[in-house]
Amino acid sequence: MAKILIIEDEAPFRTILIRILEEKGHEVVDVPDGSQALRLCQEQPIDLVLTDLIMPNKEGIETIIEVHKAFPSLPIIAMSGGGRSGPHDLLYAAATLGARATISKPFHVHQLLTLIQTHLAPTPAKDTSKS
Repeated sequence: MAKILIIEDEAPFRTILIRILEEKGHEVVDVPDGSQALRLCQEQPIDLVLTDLIMPNKEGIETIIEVHKAFPSLPIIAMSGGGRSGPHDLLYAAATLGARATISKPFHVHQLLTLIQTHLAPTPAKDTSKS
């Protein structure tokens, strides 16, 4: 299966995500904020990034910008509960800055797994032959 990088500052939630994804056969690496994310993507092959947006040290928006710039084909899914103002503005910003998909916390496991599967699926090759 895929190697997924989880970037989430809330340790109990990160542990739940790891367990869910490992039960589905994925290999998971995780960090508590975005400060190590780019380095991990450079050091090992990552198939998908799942990142929170509001975190200490380096937030998700900055992380998405850096990872997307360095690895434009790497799928990034942004997740957020949005704090006091709600998640919609943050998730919209994440989508415009490089996240391929967004999901609001709290979410159902099925929603997350469907998003992950959709963005791990290979894109069909374009036919470049001329008729």
